[in-house]
Amino acid sequence: MSHQLPRENNVEVTSLDELAPMADYSLMNRLNCDRGATPDGVDFRPRQVFSGHYVPARPTPIETPEYVAHSEGLFRELCFADSLARSDDFVRMFSGDLSLVPEPMSKVGWACGYALSIYGTEYTQQCPFQTGNGYGDGRAISVLEAVINGRRWEMQLKGGGRTPYCRGADGRAVLRSSVREFLAQEHMHALGVPTSRSLSLYVSKTETVRRPWYSEGSHARDPDQLISEPVAISTRVAPSFIRVGQLELFGRRARKQEHPRALEELEQLVLHLIDREYSGVIDQPLSTPTKVVRLAQEFRGRLASLVANWIRVGYCQGNFNSDNCAAGGFTLDYGPFGFCEVFEPFYQPWTGGGQHFAFLNQPAAAERNFKSFCSALRPLLDDHEDELAQLDEIQQGFPDVMQAEMQMMWSAKLGLETFDIELFRQLMLLMTQTPVDYTVFFRELSSIPDDIAPIKKSFYRSLDEPGRTDSEALLERWSQWFSEWKSQIGIGGDSASGAGWQSRAERSRSMKRVNPKYTMREWFVVPAYQRAAEGDYLPIRELQQVLTQPYAEQSGTVEKRFYRLKPSELFDLGGVSHYSCSS
Repeated sequence: MSHQLPRENNVEVTSLDELAPMADYSLMNRLNCDRGATPDGVDFRPRQVFSGHYVPARPTPIETPEYVAHSEGLFRELCFADSLARSDDFVRMFSGDLSLVPEPMSKVGWACGYALSIYGTEYTQQCPFQTGNGYGDGRAISVLEAVINGRRWEMQLKGGGRTPYCRGADGRAVLRSSVREFLAQEHMHALGVPTSRSLSLYVSKTETVRRPWYSEGSHARDPDQLISEPVAISTRVAPSFIRVGQLELFGRRARKQEHPRALEELEQLVLHLIDREYSGVIDQPLSTPTKVVRLAQEFRGRLASLVANWIRVGYCQGNFNSDNCAAGGFTLDYGPFGFCEVFEPFYQPWTGGGQHFAFLNQPAAAERNFKSFCSALRPLLDDHEDELAQLDEIQQGFPDVMQAEMQMMWSAKLGLETFDIELFRQLMLLMTQTPVDYTVFFRELSSIPDDIAPIKKSFYRSLDEPGRTDSEALLERWSQWFSEWKSQIGIGGDSASGAGWQSRAERSRSMKRVNPKYTMREWFVVPAYQRAAEGDYLPIRELQQVLTQPYAEQSGTVEKRFYRLKPSELFDLGGVSHYSCSS
């Protein structure tokens, strides 16, 4: 039952007292608590969790929190006053202290368990107990579920301290990684990519932790020193934080009949997921087997569309395990991610990620995660042959759905009515051999220039060097491709007036709507979080303004600073071009 009181739409929330009546903890109210849990959430030591959907978890507040930034866009959507982000009660709650929250808000948060699958292969031995019962939210603690203007939101602290799933770690996040996630989520939202959102970011003025990281100027693959870094808490927001790995945990328990209520708990979680993420497309009165089939079909479409969008904007998840895959079909868990600058089909920002999670391999990784998703659902259909056959058919159809999404995406980026495989292949070859900047190239192409001169802005090597036959040959191939492309989109090098120009302008506008001008380049972010560690948060806020308007031309000053190629001295630099798993 919802605790939400009647409230006039779009009335601005200025305090926690005004937010509190909207609290509605559907997960804790409707699903099962771990039977071995402590109700007060003081449960910080690593332990096995054998059953139940969640563990009560009390966050550990960071010391002397200080405001860094908040998402003005999300605050507007939630009808939160901007002043709320700096108010004492809000800062206290979203830096980890729930002790004084007004009723009916809960003074205890919750954490959830999940299973581990890497590229579709199930793992348990990496669990500290070698059973799989120790995986879960090690430093992510949800602190609020609320219905705001008819929409349900869950708010989760990242870096809020230890939980039973922390596997011996400290449960903290450092400012560096918190800044990256805070900026990335709102950037992705502005790019039109489904994602969790950023609410707020606070840093401790006194508390630090030691983490491995790169020394200045290091080209090492992995961190070469231990440094003390400020701890921070960012709050991420989504309709739910249910992961594919979470479904897998309960699917495995049901498959192995690990306890008498295993199948029941799987069904409860699946139905809860449908209520939270798919209620608009899956009708409540349907039978569970029918709902399961509809769920698989809907998730397949969302996942394929999501990954095509990732590639459209140059995003690489880096570590796309099933536990980093949101069952709602949006981007989740910004750890070792990155945005492709120099185009490389196998771009991988994470040194531990492997080629299987590389940039253009993400559709294949998504297919493996979808297989894990379907495997988790199968125990619910063991006695329903027709629905089980439908589930198998849906799973087998993923490659075709994924391919269709990718072809539509590439066609949109290139301004084509229909996908041309040969034109695309030639472009990929040219982009790799030149090489080009992924974002700058497609943005310049979106202007539909008369010749390839503007496109050369994206080249990381000059092809105009006299006497170099290899450069001359490559330039000639570019010119041939460009002519063929303009022919394909029905535009020649004719007059810029009349009906032809109108068509050209419309085509350019449509291309610019899918090809952003600004992307999150790590070498912009690094100095911003370095300055923040010294107490100067202005660079973060400036970058936030640029990244939340990625398709806009913005000012000449912004263009000069942020629309440019990566400097050669930053190539292969640890912490900029590549990094170990973010912490």
